[in-house]
Amino acid sequence: MLNKVSVLDCTLRDGGYINNWSFGKETIKNIINNLVEANVDIIECGFIRNVQYDSDSSVFYSMNQIAEVIFPKSRKALYAVMIEHHNNVYEKIPPCDGKGVDIIRVTFRRDEWKEAKNSIKILIDKGYKVCVQPVGTTNYDDESLLCLLKDVNELKPYAFYLVDTLGVMYRHDMRKFFYLIDSNLSKDICIGFHSHNNLQMSFSNAQEMIRLAHRRDIIVDSSCYGMGRGVGNLATELFCDYVNNNIEQRYSIIPILNIVDKYLMPIYSKQRWGYDLPYFLSATVKCHPNYAAYLMKKETLDIENIEKILSLIPVDAGKEYDENLIEEIYFKVQASEVDDKNAVSELTKMIDGHEVVILGSGSSIINEKEKIDKIIEGKFVITTNFITDKYKVDALFISNEKRLSSLAEQIKGCVLSTSNLNISDSLVFNYASLLGEGEASDNAGAILIRLLKKVGVKKVYLAGFDGFDVDSSLNYVVDGYKKLLDYDAVKKKNDDICKQLKLALCGINYEVITKSKYEI
Repeated sequence: MLNKVSVLDCTLRDGGYINNWSFGKETIKNIINNLVEANVDIIECGFIRNVQYDSDSSVFYSMNQIAEVIFPKSRKALYAVMIEHHNNVYEKIPPCDGKGVDIIRVTFRRDEWKEAKNSIKILIDKGYKVCVQPVGTTNYDDESLLCLLKDVNELKPYAFYLVDTLGVMYRHDMRKFFYLIDSNLSKDICIGFHSHNNLQMSFSNAQEMIRLAHRRDIIVDSSCYGMGRGVGNLATELFCDYVNNNIEQRYSIIPILNIVDKYLMPIYSKQRWGYDLPYFLSATVKCHPNYAAYLMKKETLDIENIEKILSLIPVDAGKEYDENLIEEIYFKVQASEVDDKNAVSELTKMIDGHEVVILGSGSSIINEKEKIDKIIEGKFVITTNFITDKYKVDALFISNEKRLSSLAEQIKGCVLSTSNLNISDSLVFNYASLLGEGEASDNAGAILIRLLKKVGVKKVYLAGFDGFDVDSSLNYVVDGYKKLLDYDAVKKKNDDICKQLKLALCGINYEVITKSKYEI
């Protein structure tokens, strides 16, 4: 029999989105053992999927593999695993024999319920405690949720979950959904709560559920140090400490902190999680967080315009991520068509057959100034999306709305801009015609190179095209442009931009003056 409030730790499952579930075999065992020592009620070991099993991963192929990881099983805890209905792994689940997990959590989308409920019944008949977990419970209207609850009551599972997939719930939302579920769910079925911390409300909402649950056993999901995709989840150590101090002394906190210190901090140093603007924005407009993350990674929009684009996503389409949709909306907003024949002619006259030096915003334009000064004399000099007083510059090229907002009061002299912006007294060039293809297709340097090819420039020199480093202090000469990047993000940005620059430079004579991580 569960205690009235039970903690389910999902570090090895939800936390795995951070490191692709590659915790390491011994680390997985040690995390489980420490959670047992901490007296955590339910320990989720990971996913079961149709994958080739790797003993260093918390994604399993069979129940036997989980049984090996949790052997010897402690009697102090229940062990759980998650199944995503669309992965269709039910046939490989044997009858419960006490050696593997005790609990199976089944997630499903709304249109999958008719099939999922039949599979859930089979799992219950096989002896498992089953948690019914609809993706995005908060997206259900009252009528749909009541119909779902009616089916759940007939199944009699172990628990039914309120899942705040998009992290959009405030306390009044918690009250509304809890009362609706509590009033219509059989009393012998637990209510579970799984939240994402987009609005930093997970801890508060978990406390509110405890306050509301007078006659009902509840399960609250959490992960050590809140480990989870994006903003992460409710932190296990915080919630267990809250229970200790406000309900009864039940959990040992030090073993949980040992997990954080020994096993999670090395991961966190490479791939961070926690509060972030994209996930806050996505919660405010109630759309999937990956939409905002996509726009933020572009680094071409200010916050106001990111919010405007998010608001253009159809409500029904916003609940699940569709990269093709957001890419289509983004480029539609950006690609304002203009007739740029006169601008092309004017720029051709300005350059007047000179070779061109393009100054990027990398710190090498300061560190290697002496080298640049030897080459720059007598050439047409253009800066990209930044302004400097270290060199005599003939023109500023700007294609990035986010950079424009930070430069607006400093802009003077000759400005070359793309049609996605609105800059008075500038030469405006058609944005869509200058874009590349694929990731980083709107890189400013590559766009400018394509423009220079269009006006017939014979040779370009590149300076300040440094590439990105995990040490953010090295990335830009402009302090306001610097931000934290993990190793994987740095590698991807360098690879994507390198590809765009190579494609843009094809067919034009060029020379890279300063050090660069781009292999061009």
